[in-house]
Amino acid sequence: MTLQQLVRPNILNLAPYTCARDEFSGVAEAWLDANENSMIDGLNRYPDPLQHEVKRRIAALRGVDTANIFLGVGSDECIDITYRTFCRPSVDNVVAIDPTYGMYSVCAAINDVEYRTVPLRPDFSLDEEALLTACDERTKVIWICSPNNPTANAFPIDAIERVASKFQGITVVDEAYVDFSPYGSMVKHIADMPRLIVMQTFSKAWASAAMRLGIAYASPEIVSIFNKVRYPYNINILTQRRAIQVLDRADEVARVARDIIAERQHLAERLTALPQVVEVYPSDANFLLVKTTDADGIYKYLCDNGIVVRNRSRVKLCDGCLRITVGTPDENRLLLSALANSGTPASICAQNDAADLGSAEVSTSHRRATRRRATSETDITVTVDLDGTGRPDIDTGIGFFDHMLAQIARHGGIDLTVKAKGDLFVDEHHTIEDTAIVLGEAIREALGDKRGIERYGFVLPMDDCLATVALDFGGRAWLQWDATFSREKIGDMPTEMFHHFFKSLSDAMAANLFIRAEGTNEHHKIEGIFKALARALRQAIHRDPASNAIPSSKGTL
Repeated sequence: MTLQQLVRPNILNLAPYTCARDEFSGVAEAWLDANENSMIDGLNRYPDPLQHEVKRRIAALRGVDTANIFLGVGSDECIDITYRTFCRPSVDNVVAIDPTYGMYSVCAAINDVEYRTVPLRPDFSLDEEALLTACDERTKVIWICSPNNPTANAFPIDAIERVASKFQGITVVDEAYVDFSPYGSMVKHIADMPRLIVMQTFSKAWASAAMRLGIAYASPEIVSIFNKVRYPYNINILTQRRAIQVLDRADEVARVARDIIAERQHLAERLTALPQVVEVYPSDANFLLVKTTDADGIYKYLCDNGIVVRNRSRVKLCDGCLRITVGTPDENRLLLSALANSGTPASICAQNDAADLGSAEVSTSHRRATRRRATSETDITVTVDLDGTGRPDIDTGIGFFDHMLAQIARHGGIDLTVKAKGDLFVDEHHTIEDTAIVLGEAIREALGDKRGIERYGFVLPMDDCLATVALDFGGRAWLQWDATFSREKIGDMPTEMFHHFFKSLSDAMAANLFIRAEGTNEHHKIEGIFKALARALRQAIHRDPASNAIPSSKGTL
């Protein structure tokens, strides 16, 4: 079908309202055209009706032309205007996946349009054939939310392309959560798919839900029609100004999105360990769909404890499921702590009895510690958060050493801050040794009594190298070192200090470390060792939120 055949005839023939600012653009000495209050300055002037500057910023960011962009009051206006443009009330229909975002059906009901649903497969994948089979000559729109809400999964781009190319109507891909997905965006296809509309929002990754600004990317022809249908000045000046400020920090938004993805993985791992969690489904969004043993009971318990999640247990394919947004590390710890202490599932009590914990409470404390060591040679402060998200903040004055310590944070899944001032004008020895001591002491303090931790170790291959690190937080310090280096320095770090660093670290942590590395590239060997240490640390410090057991037959570590 052509666009002219798809658009409602009354919309196609609509003579749009022309506002004052549509008839003139530019700089004027006096604005006397729009009947505004000229006597009071501030918000007295109507905003740019076509949001030119906001669109220019978005276009540069997404690699499209401004003519391809329509802005709405949230994605909900973009959804509603799609119905008003293409769907004749009581005549046409739309097809949508199920389960999915609820506003598609709400807007269908408001516009008196038949809403047909096609269930996802049990694994939440897209049933392309069924989706197309549900369409007939009066189907004007197919709705595909990807990543989908509430299932959290994104659909492969090629699957969406096949549906859009075969369907003769309008295919709408709602990408509200695309910034958290590895699949990428469909925006790049609007140039060669004239019946495609891609929707995005400022409410999720851009952290501007209160701003209420949605985006529809489409052909210039569709955008032009949308501009005929929308109300004049639909995006107010405060929103436009704020949007420009938000777009100016695109790099920060991208970094935070990566942090949320990392936190999502950590939260999923910890939720999976809970006895009341049946399954945590894979996620390409900033939330997790979690199947539980008692969704209603757990939801009520969490609400009673001031923690609000979304109960999706009555949605198709989501029986027993809660939808949990990835919060801050502190919010996620609060959630996990509440679930670990929940009396809802009897299995928690059974697990505690089996572990012979008596009346001891499950350990859910925040495992964070700061240690400082100040001598005549160095002044070093280290902060570790063992339940962090892998954020490093390292400054020792030795570039390669900073790089290695950052590996401990990123691959260990811990937040690590190291600030060191040392006598580098004399030698690197004191700074490296004392950093190892303070780091080890901070980790040891953060572990506390070590209740519920895994305790043990890891192996890591890296290109031409194989690094093995076995770690045991058994309370006795020992280092077994089997790694040789032919170069005097790697970067600005003396290779003779590698052994010394790990010896000081094992002593300060009161841990056994068995380290071995082989390979041909000296840089890769030591990097492999630090990464293997990080992974060993990550595994060993992992704590079962529902367990209070000491991982030792002796009852202490």
